[in-house]
Amino acid sequence: MATCCPVTLEELPRYPEGKEILTCLQCGVCSGTCPYGDVMEYPPRRMIAMMRAGMLEKVFTSDSLLSCVACYACMVKCPRGIRLTDNLLPLMKEQTLVHLPELPNELQRALQNTLRYGNPMGEPSRKRAAWVKTAGVPIRIFSEDRRPADALWFVECYTSYYPRGQDNCRATAKVFHRLGIDYAILGNEEKCAGECGRLTWEPGLFETLMDYNMAVFQKYQFNRVVTSCPHAHNAFKNRYPALGFNWGLEHTTPFLGKHLARLKPLLTRKLNYTVTYHDSCCLGRQNEFYEAPRQLLRAIPGVKLVEMVHNRVNSICCGGGGGACGWTPTSRPKATNGCRKGAYRRRPTPARTCWRFPAPTRFPGLKTP
Repeated sequence: MATCCPVTLEELPRYPEGKEILTCLQCGVCSGTCPYGDVMEYPPRRMIAMMRAGMLEKVFTSDSLLSCVACYACMVKCPRGIRLTDNLLPLMKEQTLVHLPELPNELQRALQNTLRYGNPMGEPSRKRAAWVKTAGVPIRIFSEDRRPADALWFVECYTSYYPRGQDNCRATAKVFHRLGIDYAILGNEEKCAGECGRLTWEPGLFETLMDYNMAVFQKYQFNRVVTSCPHAHNAFKNRYPALGFNWGLEHTTPFLGKHLARLKPLLTRKLNYTVTYHDSCCLGRQNEFYEAPRQLLRAIPGVKLVEMVHNRVNSICCGGGGGACGWTPTSRPKATNGCRKGAYRRRPTPARTCWRFPAPTRFPGLKTP
């Protein structure tokens, strides 16, 4: 089995990444920018201080890291440029899991479901492509038609199973169809890309999913992977290349942005909406996709785009990252509230957020089309 993060926490100081972590200025910017910095007993700054003092065992006795949403805010704001979310936090979370007297039931269930069913909700894999029947346009499934395709559309879990996510799938499929995109999906063969496993507690689960998905990819011929999920995009871009992932990679938002000139003539319905856009942590801070979604929104007739108070690199996490794909610690509604208030201040008609998570439950009262 391939290993994407062979370094242990004990070995980390001997590697360049670990030496970089130990150059921390203890300025507290990471703690201040963290959506849970004021409720975490050990935010990143204190973790590093405890590492320097040789007192990490004390950190592991706290459930403080259960609140981390892997939003990359601490990493992009660090004046030293320390890659906290990529290097330190996954190893700290792994050890926290080992030291926990009991794994939270919701988290345990989400991890077990992902291993057994390929999705954290525990939905049967045979229903993963059920939404295709109501798409209204032809959608090719590779296992049924093995002809080569230009693009493999990796749909991911929430958009495959949740009704609101399925609406997004059907809309995306219709756009692909109108643009004449040559694509296919994996259907019931698809499983979670696994990044939430890597960023939370279970790197072994992530490696298992990586091995499975790479084996499925190699069965078919395609030139690029297009995915609707920010977390899947992040995993394919930064982790899967270690296993030989060498296909082109695009997220649907910038992918459609490249076809904007062809899309505009198709956008004829005037909506008369005032819209605000919530920057996803993975698309925004991690991959710097800021302009494409805004260009697409502005291209829709009758849409007026207003920015949230906290936008782009300063966007507040929706509260669903870092493993909240299947569970939510009690402290996490705080970040959700901050993001919701930022949207309410702009008084938008519809608002979009990370499609990876069910917005109606995370943003109650906010109108979403």
